[in-house]
Amino acid sequence: MLYPIRNAFRDMLEVNSFWKFKADPEKKGENEKWYNDFESSVEIAVPGSWNEQLEELGLLHYVGRAWYSKKIFLPAHFSDKRIWLRIGSADFSSKIWINGIIAGESEFGFLPNDVEITAFVKVGAENLIVVTVSNELSDDSIPQGITPEHYTNEDRMREETNPPTRFDFSPFGGIHRPVIVYSTPKTFIRGLRVNTTIVNASQGRVEIAAEIDGKNFSSFSAEVNDSKSSTVASSKSDEVGATHELIINDCRFWSNDDPYLYMLRIFLYSNDKIEDEYSLNIGVREVKIEKNNLLLNGKEVFLKGFGKHEDFPVAGKGLFLPLIVKDFQLMKWINSNAFRTSHYPYAEDVLLHADKMGVLVIAEAPAVSLDLRYTSSKALDNHKRFIQKMVERDYNHPSVIVWSVGNEPNIVGDKGYYNGSGRNYWKEIFEFTRSLDMSRPITVPNCAMAGLDDPVFEFSDILSINRYYGWYEYPGNLELALERLTFDMETLYAKYNKPVLVTEFGADSLAGFHSTSLQMFTEEYQTKLIEEYIRCIESKPYTIGEMVWNFADFRTPQHFRRVVLNLKGVFTRDREPKLSAFKLKEIWSGKRKRS
Repeated sequence: MLYPIRNAFRDMLEVNSFWKFKADPEKKGENEKWYNDFESSVEIAVPGSWNEQLEELGLLHYVGRAWYSKKIFLPAHFSDKRIWLRIGSADFSSKIWINGIIAGESEFGFLPNDVEITAFVKVGAENLIVVTVSNELSDDSIPQGITPEHYTNEDRMREETNPPTRFDFSPFGGIHRPVIVYSTPKTFIRGLRVNTTIVNASQGRVEIAAEIDGKNFSSFSAEVNDSKSSTVASSKSDEVGATHELIINDCRFWSNDDPYLYMLRIFLYSNDKIEDEYSLNIGVREVKIEKNNLLLNGKEVFLKGFGKHEDFPVAGKGLFLPLIVKDFQLMKWINSNAFRTSHYPYAEDVLLHADKMGVLVIAEAPAVSLDLRYTSSKALDNHKRFIQKMVERDYNHPSVIVWSVGNEPNIVGDKGYYNGSGRNYWKEIFEFTRSLDMSRPITVPNCAMAGLDDPVFEFSDILSINRYYGWYEYPGNLELALERLTFDMETLYAKYNKPVLVTEFGADSLAGFHSTSLQMFTEEYQTKLIEEYIRCIESKPYTIGEMVWNFADFRTPQHFRRVVLNLKGVFTRDREPKLSAFKLKEIWSGKRKRS
């Protein structure tokens, strides 16, 4: 489903603010029919995680089920429309009831769930929405879950976290993105896929494929407008399901230096009457891997950026619009041109802002630390279904230039991963993703534990590596760290002859800790490690970028190696700069190689 908008044919109501809330650790709510509403004096802000909002109720590290309830009045002008409820994300799974009737559910977090509620609501009256959300995971979910029993059986007790996770970020629970009730015509434009190519130095091609829901239509038209609302290209066809091609003359191509956006407007007709309209911003650009280079519109681009997280005090993973503005301003201030949505798709609002600001994005699926010893055909199917939904949602964003379909598989170093199971799994994932999109490179960041024979390298268009030499390995020894980093990059390039992108590197630093000598956890050590890594990365002609881990400190599960937060941010969790931020601003300010 397309992102909800308001125009002459569509309307929308945001259903955020405060909801009634109740934790359900015993999972009795459904049996007791809480979907008909429930008693509770507790309220919670939506969007937002329950963890820090309701820490005083014991929910900081809560993993389980919780219930949300809200009554809304649906205006009379929603009559004679199809009515939908959209939850931008509820992590990690959810069910929805409308006026006591089950309306839909989702097995996936980090992505929207759109359910039609036309048959369940009363227009011109009050309606009850009840949602149950669970942040529990399993062997078959994406991301995978883990239990204390896993750690015990594998003799990895020193690695166990509380709550247990396979990943190093908090398993925040809650409704994390806006809840929207919206209307569409009975026959409407359900989906759009926009492909852009460069014809020549002055012409751009826009190809549009539309998915129509309903039967009452006869023709379809599209037009592209510039910033002055002047039509620069248009087409009309009776073949609604066909691909429509438009040529823009004197085209301004979208890039990180000039993120020019055109307005695409789509019209659906019944005879000569417009039945539906949809509009979105598009950027005309091409992305290619050619030899050792990442090309944007035929020009070499070198990625300078970060891994990030959706994480902020009190809000947790909840969408917080001022934070989006602040983060993009900080990225511009520090002279960054890219980030990776580690380790899950971010809110659509983030990508819309990246489109406008000209920031390049690696969009990542949440198959983080995948352990194939516990995967099944269901896990593989869930992984593919998630990728499909992610690609459908984010395909039209010009800022999204690379798909990352996982992160750090086989972080436990299981030898069985190399007996063919790893290769078979990733071959299927990469082939499936390419069947959805041939226009973008695909990758999976690899970890040091998985080694240099990780099968993800065989199928990746870009050799993405996460390396923490000087921190987790060779702690405090930068000389050995750089030797090992060099060895890994040289060996990988010699074997696969593909460009190398260092997608993670960094060191923890506690803001305010200083030393006159190199000492781990000080701001000076973090700064020096980042500076030396960048010097090493940029000395290789086959590298296409450097992405520091992390943009800002973020909350993690409890572990003895974490002091409440992962402290690898160059900004604190509340976005104050550390010493390393000023060094990065200096490094990225000049004319660097391939910048």
